[in-house]
Amino acid sequence: MFMSKLDDIRRRRKEAHAKLLAAKSRVYEAFIEMERAAFTNGALTKKQKELIAVGISVAKDCESCMQWHIEQAAKDGATEREVLEAVEVGIEMAGGPGTVSARFALEVMESVFKG
Repeated sequence: MFMSKLDDIRRRRKEAHAKLLAAKSRVYEAFIEMERAAFTNGALTKKQKELIAVGISVAKDCESCMQWHIEQAAKDGATEREVLEAVEVGIEMAGGPGTVSARFALEVMESVFKG
């Protein structure tokens, strides 16, 4: 059941991405360019930046963001423990509501690291 939710989020993200590109959305194209710039290796590695985004995603309770950035962090070499610590920072930043968001992040982690 949970995998179908992740698959649905992934599918909807890809569909929206394609629609916005097909519509030639200047704002979306600028967002994509900003994303590329933000996640380029610099003083911080892309992996470190993805881990920061994981924590922010938990604090903001953005399930799609959690899924994307956990998957990207893992692709960039983050360990399960590193992702968990990023989730924990998100919990601290959000307080009690962050523990609710973290439940989803833990399920994504299970699918990424044990799936």
